[in-house]
Amino acid sequence: MGRVVITHSTYIEGLIPLLKRLAHCTGIDTVTPAVISRVRGRSAQLRLRVSAPITGGHKLVARRGSSVQEVFVVTDWNREQLQGQLDQLLGQAPPPNNSSPDGARS
Repeated sequence: MGRVVITHSTYIEGLIPLLKRLAHCTGIDTVTPAVISRVRGRSAQLRLRVSAPITGGHKLVARRGSSVQEVFVVTDWNREQLQGQLDQLLGQAPPPNNSSPDGARS
């Protein structure tokens, strides 16, 4: 189980609870929210995407409304594993492959 480093007084709304859930995943060592800034576009809901590799992990970009915040994650996961877990935590994971045409689970 990892930890979330709380270093700022301002975070994007809904980010810290999500990062705490991410930190509970096996393989995540440290999650550190960083600089927050304004952007021109708008994102109605919280979105996270893996942005760039860093030494020992990955940089994420969190967006909500007209704010963007960098998040640094120390992990041994690859980019696809991390993005897949983020999508699952946000409820955006693609449905599992199944042969049922109506999408019902057996």
